[in-house]
Amino acid sequence: MLVNKGTEAVLEKNPYIDEIITFDRSLKSYGALKRFAQELNFLKEIRKKGFDTTIDLTGGDRAAIISFFSGAKLRIGIKSKGFAGKKYLYTNLFDIDGRKHIVLQNLEVLKKSGIKVKSRKVLLNVSEEEKKWAKNLISYKPIVHIHPTSRWLFKCWKDESMAEVIKWFIEEGFIVVLTSDSTEKEMKKIDSILSFLKPSTKLINLAGKLTLRQLIAVSSISDIFFGIDTAPMHIAAALGKPVFALFGPSGAFHWGPWDNETFQEPYLERNGIQRFGKNIVIQRNWNCIPCGQDGCGGSKISKCLFDIKPEEVIN
Repeated sequence: MLVNKGTEAVLEKNPYIDEIITFDRSLKSYGALKRFAQELNFLKEIRKKGFDTTIDLTGGDRAAIISFFSGAKLRIGIKSKGFAGKKYLYTNLFDIDGRKHIVLQNLEVLKKSGIKVKSRKVLLNVSEEEKKWAKNLISYKPIVHIHPTSRWLFKCWKDESMAEVIKWFIEEGFIVVLTSDSTEKEMKKIDSILSFLKPSTKLINLAGKLTLRQLIAVSSISDIFFGIDTAPMHIAAALGKPVFALFGPSGAFHWGPWDNETFQEPYLERNGIQRFGKNIVIQRNWNCIPCGQDGCGGSKISKCLFDIKPEEVIN
């Protein structure tokens, strides 16, 4: 499995994967000659492995190039836009239904490739040692895992609104575990949220302190996840936790939290409040949603998210 560096922790401990290969996206910051040399070395290492088949689920230009230079005789991909001649880098290209959830889109590629799909479950394994570590860190129940931040600020809710919901969880007797990435802008949002709250022994702030595997471990012992449209939301859903997620400009029919125990079709509406299994997406039903924009007019603020009131979420 080839993924971007920094995401590989999600695939660790998966018994169906023999090897995880990572591509370092920081190469983009290198000078042209150094970047070219590094990318060429990466392609050479891929080719040495002697793959028979590549399956590209991204539709990206880089994935097409890597697939071709791998030397694999069978190169499967999805029809997508890109540079001239891109389609000739594959041996098999398939049209897929872009209106479906991303899980179903990926499985459609496999089915059209002739691979029998036996399960629609998203697998995320956590070891007993990891669970024990998390239980030693957080020894009380019930636990709500709240992840209110994203590197994409237009996916974030109002800080004071998030604080209101955190306050309600505490009043209801929950242990609130707060997480975020350690980037400056995400930590600023955490600080802003905390500024609306009084200190409490029921609020455990782990923002910026966890590795991805540690975050997965914390999620695995939690009872509920509440947050926004971001990676920890998908982690919680894959671990079977009830997920309550706030969506703004993204489509839940594409990116809503997946439920492994429900075999109905997910998120059939274009927008609005929707349920899929034990998961709930809270979203406005405005005609402009989903717009896929980075905030209204490029402002990094999504009015459709800011319009959601804390009392609606609590109800």
